[in-house]
Amino acid sequence: MAIEDDVLVVGGGLAGATAALAAAREDVRVRIVSATQSTLRQASGLIDVLGYPPDGAGTEDPIVDPFDAIADLPTGHPYERVGADAVRDALEFFDRVAGDAYAGSHTDVNALVPTYAGRVKPTARYPAATAAGLASDPRDTLLVGFDTIPDFDAPLAAGHLEAAGVPFAVRGVTVSFPGIERDDAKVTRYAHLLDRNEPVWRGGSETGSRAALASVVEDRLAGESRVGFPAILGDDHATAVRTDLEAALDVDVFEVPMGPPSLPGLRLEDLLYGALEDAGVRVTTGVPVVDYESARGGADDRTGADSDRIGHVVVDRNGAAVPHRADQYVLATGGLVGTGIESDREQVTEPVFDCHVAHPDDRYDWFVDDVFGDQPYARFGVDVDRDLRPLEAGGGLEFSNLRAAGSVLSGYDFAAEKSGSGVSLATGYVAGTRAAAEVTS
Repeated sequence: MAIEDDVLVVGGGLAGATAALAAAREDVRVRIVSATQSTLRQASGLIDVLGYPPDGAGTEDPIVDPFDAIADLPTGHPYERVGADAVRDALEFFDRVAGDAYAGSHTDVNALVPTYAGRVKPTARYPAATAAGLASDPRDTLLVGFDTIPDFDAPLAAGHLEAAGVPFAVRGVTVSFPGIERDDAKVTRYAHLLDRNEPVWRGGSETGSRAALASVVEDRLAGESRVGFPAILGDDHATAVRTDLEAALDVDVFEVPMGPPSLPGLRLEDLLYGALEDAGVRVTTGVPVVDYESARGGADDRTGADSDRIGHVVVDRNGAAVPHRADQYVLATGGLVGTGIESDREQVTEPVFDCHVAHPDDRYDWFVDDVFGDQPYARFGVDVDRDLRPLEAGGGLEFSNLRAAGSVLSGYDFAAEKSGSGVSLATGYVAGTRAAAEVTS
């Protein structure tokens, strides 16, 4: 007996979660099945829409208004497929889900957020914990790193920011984090210590970890009006941690986005999965889709001919083959990094539904020798129509009841463009909305 749903989303990252939330608004039965945990915990937590042009021109200067630039994107880019209005609608949808946890909704202009490497990243939405650290803010800044977190070299990051020409004076210092002496501590250990305000020894007496951290930093301040820390300032009670530090130091406090594993990414995952639970979306992880059955029926809008429909999929649940049947499906399994697109020495494939992935026959044409050049493989993925339905090599529909979203799509280089989260949001929103509309029509 198959498990029945109206919309089944394969993949639980940003695109998959957004698709499920968008579909659930229409009072249909929605389920997510995912082979692995969400990749959100590896992400920065920033929502980038379009930071740089896709042709590589002018890469020294970030795009100011991504919506102005969307109109000039090439045919086949995911934003060109869905349109600028859908990108805007998806961001507004995210704003409603995120509430006051994220900032940036007041403007179409990209914000410039300093990162742990001392670079400045153009992004459309950013955690509230990051807001006081924007590079457009002229206030003098102290960056604080810890000797037990070697990934964030605060003096080096400060030097890079100065070299980038930020409009403020910036210093970096490295201190000892009170209560942690080992450099193999996970980021969650720092966050939980501050969340619970655990007692630590400082100056020969026991005090709360927040006050102890403030005391360490206070000794290093030299008139700066804001202080940036690596993104470890609490998890469940991050706002309270930041508020207490600000009160003790009498400065604004902000977090600098870090590399994986990312606490802001974990917070975003918690936010989205809490929203999924509230919306009644069923989520099952650790269950890869290993097979599917198709059935005839459904018109191919391009040719007028019948096209296949996905009848049901089969997931592997602890070695048992369990069928799942839905009216509509969304493929949101990620790209080459997320194993939604796979490759070997001979070919590039989409492993779940065997959708067509266009690529040169000669694998030496998959890349260029310049490691920083425009790499063809970065754009490999599933080609889709304007309804986000995957297309065969000849241009017909793969399946009439399947849509694709996120980095499984072809036609863009999310790393070079700084567009990954925005594409996942926009295409996930459109895919979920249209899948639900098919169910209810």
